[in-house]
Amino acid sequence: MDDSLFLMGSALFLPFSSLRLKGKAFLDNRENSKEYPSYLALDKKGTLSEREEKLYSIYENCHLCPRDCRVNRKEGQVGRCQATSRVKISSAAPSFDEEPLLVGKSGSGAIFFSNCGLRSVYSHDYKISIEGEGIEISDQKLAEEMVKLQKKGCHNINLVTPTHYAPNIVSAIQKAIPLGFRIPVVYNTRGYEKQETLQLLDGIIDIYLTECKYMDSEQAGKYSAEAYNYPHHAKLAIKEMYRQVGDLKLDSRGIAVRGLIVRHLILPNRIAGTEKFLIFIAENLSKTTYINIMNQYQPRYKASEYPEIARSIKRSEYNEALKWAKKYGLTHLAR
Repeated sequence: MDDSLFLMGSALFLPFSSLRLKGKAFLDNRENSKEYPSYLALDKKGTLSEREEKLYSIYENCHLCPRDCRVNRKEGQVGRCQATSRVKISSAAPSFDEEPLLVGKSGSGAIFFSNCGLRSVYSHDYKISIEGEGIEISDQKLAEEMVKLQKKGCHNINLVTPTHYAPNIVSAIQKAIPLGFRIPVVYNTRGYEKQETLQLLDGIIDIYLTECKYMDSEQAGKYSAEAYNYPHHAKLAIKEMYRQVGDLKLDSRGIAVRGLIVRHLILPNRIAGTEKFLIFIAENLSKTTYINIMNQYQPRYKASEYPEIARSIKRSEYNEALKWAKKYGLTHLAR
């Protein structure tokens, strides 16, 4: 029997199997480099322990994300994300449905964390992210699951919606290293991040895989539980991620080993601000930033209650986004 953890129902993966990388791939043979993966160097210096201690202290007055709930999660109090200080996950198993540069031949080791601070009305995995489906496990058990996925041949550990458990994750990475953990860590986030929290992850995370959902605060507040400050924090976060890891780099097999991937989900009627998003990337990062413009939107969860987003994306809306990307000189698009 497969010993991967897969609990409380199945996770929903988006269909990226048909994506291709346009443009020149960035090759970076890091298998024998001291920088690969980056967390090993910090562990040798003792920095991982320091980061874990700083992150865990935040639980006492939680401000890990822009919600700034300021509850004491160590005492079992919960804020907007509904999470305590004990990590909770829904599943841990190889995934073949992420971007091909992460999946390769052996899959991406996806760990889906329960609960979420953003709580969007069109969430496709609301059972996990909003209703909190999953089980609590220890940091040691999380470390063991990471190592199991590595032993299965996964090219990386893909932490899906991780921010509200960042302290546990750093603790688990530190515990996994003596067990032989040596593959890159992917921080797969919805973009609602605090710059200060990301700075505590500098040198620990190899690949940032972030969404950028909105460019307008009114839309963010309406569709993501009053997260009016989403655009402000998402922009700061993406720039901080890029500062840490730069453009996406691949090894000799074409597998991502370090860098930034930005996802943008097109919403009906230009609600996501796609053109503004592309301008932001072109003007603030690099025109070779790896971007996944996604057209998979479907009106799930409570989206049917909002007529303007109660339909799927039209081909014309997707083509419009591609034209904008070309207009602003962005050259690395997942298609």
